[in-house]
Amino acid sequence: MTLWRSENSREAPEPVDLLVGGIATGVGSWPGTDPREAAATIIGELPALPHLVELPERGIGADTIGRVSALLVDLRFDSTTRGYRLAARPTGVSRRARDLMHADLDAIEEAWETAGSAGTGRVVKIQAAGPLTLAAEVELPGGHRILTDSGALRDLSESLAEGLIRHAAEIRKRLGAEVVIQLDEPQLTTVLEGSLQGPSILNTIRALPEPDTLHILDTVINAQSSPVLLHTCASRPPLTTLGRTAAAAISFDAATIITADLDALGEIIDSGKKIALGLTPTTPPAASTTWRDIAEPAVRLIDRLGFPRAILATQILVTPSCGLAGAPLPWARKALALTADVARAFAEEPESITFE
Repeated sequence: MTLWRSENSREAPEPVDLLVGGIATGVGSWPGTDPREAAATIIGELPALPHLVELPERGIGADTIGRVSALLVDLRFDSTTRGYRLAARPTGVSRRARDLMHADLDAIEEAWETAGSAGTGRVVKIQAAGPLTLAAEVELPGGHRILTDSGALRDLSESLAEGLIRHAAEIRKRLGAEVVIQLDEPQLTTVLEGSLQGPSILNTIRALPEPDTLHILDTVINAQSSPVLLHTCASRPPLTTLGRTAAAAISFDAATIITADLDALGEIIDSGKKIALGLTPTTPPAASTTWRDIAEPAVRLIDRLGFPRAILATQILVTPSCGLAGAPLPWARKALALTADVARAFAEEPESITFE
């Protein structure tokens, strides 16, 4: 997505791309339970694209699925022994999710002002579980997954689309910032393959055809006035499907790419979509690690695909390989610093990067 701005109304406006290559960002989650400390850290370590932090250690309503209950319009969740279920009326879970979300927004607003970023037009990223992962994880009142009911799936995707519009608008109002939206779809591969289990081993959930998958995803993506980054942490990201969506960028762990994926990845780069490559490990490595160690897989991948390394500066964003909620706090901080170092190297002189 491009926003049009002009400092002189008599001149033709210049397009400003909110998603640019050669920058670092986080996937979303962070260790601990203190939203103020987390917000200050993320804004300080990721100046080009900080994000609204997720703190799943706070429990129900704070995890990737539960916090979406704070965003949905006219839908809400309750908890079950297996996870979350649609509820007919507001519940303690939905109220807790909203309270936690408000605390997160207050924290980032405070950190934003302290950093002197208020009203500067900087960009911030927000994250939410995507419609297919929600439909795969959340149950209907009768116990079956939302994915098994086409009408409920449609209602969920429309509710999420509207909720994200309102969420992004609140961020813009509070921070005076531009917004990028990340949709997390860790279950996308299993939805496409039909490998999800129902409430018992006797219940099978059929694969969702790719056209239906694309329609659901694009229902949410196309409703937004902000660019959308589509993220998956699946062990085998469905690159062909991801590339066919309306998302402005896709995000995945670089370590999951195998030879069979190269053609699809090359087509995505050719299409002009941005790619957020997960490179920095989420747990402390056994040996000392430098930014060159982390950068090497991405550089070699671009070389193998036959693209000029300038692509690293124009189309590649750098992230940790997944969320950092499970990382020790010292390593989480170090991971962000290394991620930023790699992005800086990609932006400045990608052609000169060498390895022993």
